[in-house]
Amino acid sequence: MTTKFIDRVKSKFASIVIDSHNFRGDQTLTVKKGSEIELFTFLRDDPELDFNFLMDLTAVDYMDRKDERFEMVYHLFSLKHNGRLRIKIPVSEDDCTINSICPIWKTANWYEREVWDLYGIKFNDHPDMRRILLYEEFKGHPLRKDYPINKRQPLIGPLN
Repeated sequence: MTTKFIDRVKSKFASIVIDSHNFRGDQTLTVKKGSEIELFTFLRDDPELDFNFLMDLTAVDYMDRKDERFEMVYHLFSLKHNGRLRIKIPVSEDDCTINSICPIWKTANWYEREVWDLYGIKFNDHPDMRRILLYEEFKGHPLRKDYPINKRQPLIGPLN
């Protein structure tokens, strides 16, 4: 199995790569938080990579992890090379923020708002960081594993 995408990223960003693997053609890199803008700009603009399509981004809550409870997961696709790359970035609960990639891919806007709404991870320099699925009065972030399943929320009336 080829790891050309992983190898190319490691040649430029070796200092931030935590882990990498290739499983059935899906290449995955885990990188340190803080270099998102530089990394994702490189992934998009480098002709050997050309990841011009952000397929999805989401978060995962690993509640039992002590240091970095959350993980941001970005799924990228290169139309030119017909290849996928998954980027994972650990995020601690104490500093539950990460840089927005909206300046790189405009499609990240609503994905990041969804992650903020449901997990509570804030995106630095996001152009419109407000709830997208839940109403403004909603308390908490319901996809966190420690969110109380039987929590009562305030009722809201019609918006007219």
